[in-house]
Amino acid sequence: MGMYSTRVQGRQILLENPARESRAKKALEEKRIRRNRQRERKKLGIIGKREAKEKGVWKFEEAQAKFNLFLPLHRLWMGYMSELLVLPPKPSQPPSFDAASKSMPQSSGMHPKLLKADYHGSIMTVCQSKNPCLIGLSGIVIHETENAFKVVTKTNKLKVLPKQGTVFSFAVPLYSILPPTHTVNTPLPLPPPASTENVTALETVLDQPHIQFELYGNQFRFRAADRAGRKFKHKETIEL
Repeated sequence: MGMYSTRVQGRQILLENPARESRAKKALEEKRIRRNRQRERKKLGIIGKREAKEKGVWKFEEAQAKFNLFLPLHRLWMGYMSELLVLPPKPSQPPSFDAASKSMPQSSGMHPKLLKADYHGSIMTVCQSKNPCLIGLSGIVIHETENAFKVVTKTNKLKVLPKQGTVFSFAVPLYSILPPTHTVNTPLPLPPPASTENVTALETVLDQPHIQFELYGNQFRFRAADRAGRKFKHKETIEL
């Protein structure tokens, strides 16, 4: 009785040992999960950095770095922004300054969308950088990586603009460039090829009423696909 009261009474007793998974079984399960993820990525056409490099997915010949060649891509991006930000239609007459100010969408609704937007086709300009040689460089974004923007400049040069220590500026159109009959459920209209006869295709977002934004590269060091599903938290930015 004394042993029962001192060692058993009031205590929880485990009557059998729980089954424990062995390390080998855990390793096999993790391997199976990785294999299933790789299969899903292949189905979706998603490849890793090493595989992309081996296949030459982002291999770009500098002889193709022609600014006019990528103007249709820029035009397509403006249509994408028109739909994403639900921009108002362009008035028939040139608007006054007050009318244009009233047409500007609320920035509180634009910022969350711009954080997750795709910038392939946009015109990025370096307005501040720790490297003074980069200041003023501008071009159409043809490839965004985690740490840089690859752009084609108006002088037909391919430039790599690092995000670290750089502040960029970009513009979105103030008015929609899409036809009035366009709806969300219809695909974006393909822009015509740029040519000297087609003046509209040669225009950029900077040649029409637009809204200017600044982009801090230090806080934007994510791939476009990762940024789309990321939850951003507001924090102060200090640039030295």
